[in-house]
Amino acid sequence: MLLQISCSKKVEEFDTEPLSDYIPLQVGKYITYRVDSTVFTNFGTVEETHSYLMKHVIDSEIPDNLGRPSYRVFRYISNINDTTGTPDWIPTTTYFITSLSDQIEVIEDNLRFIKMHVPIKEGFTWKGNKYLFSGTCDGGAIGPYCPLYNFSNDDFLADWDFYFDSFESAVTYRGQTYSDVYTIEQFDEAFNVPITNPNAYASLSRGVEKYSKTIGLVYKEYALWEYQPNPGGSGPYKVGFGVKMWMVDHN
Repeated sequence: MLLQISCSKKVEEFDTEPLSDYIPLQVGKYITYRVDSTVFTNFGTVEETHSYLMKHVIDSEIPDNLGRPSYRVFRYISNINDTTGTPDWIPTTTYFITSLSDQIEVIEDNLRFIKMHVPIKEGFTWKGNKYLFSGTCDGGAIGPYCPLYNFSNDDFLADWDFYFDSFESAVTYRGQTYSDVYTIEQFDEAFNVPITNPNAYASLSRGVEKYSKTIGLVYKEYALWEYQPNPGGSGPYKVGFGVKMWMVDHN
């Protein structure tokens, strides 16, 4: 692909691989992931990790909620300990992937992300969360995840700078090896993590994804949580979530 960007009288030309090389879209394609999900229960006083299998299946071509030609993706989950060879897949939700001339967008739970942008090259940066809602809602929170999570981690999500961090011919994670992988760094900010001082505030905001050529997303880490040490004398608690997932099967 040859991309031209014109601004005033300046023109830039450079070669780039097509977006479809790293996010291939066709009806019937699926990717199965192992997922470790971190949740905070009992009013944020207990941290739990739930593990399961998740399958993403491209179901059909259909307009997204903005009326643009898109692909609808069904998401299913199954017990991580299912050894039958034919897991019992339970449908959970759907989302949309929209491929434009210069970027690929995902709309999920009414949140719109720019997952990838041309040119595909190390160091290229874009605002991947620029469409995310930012405004007041119940509880005084202002980010796109309120009022579900009353934390401050998402106050400035729209300012995150996504960028192509590196290209690797092979990546191995937990026994799975992926070839021709681009890593897209989204954000990496931590305060008092790991929590060495339990009497001090702590927070983690982390986003990174890896895409394998001809396959698609093969690894994702997304975590937004904060730790309050003892607000109002009620004791410490955490609020937020964390997800780590990696591909284990695909067609």
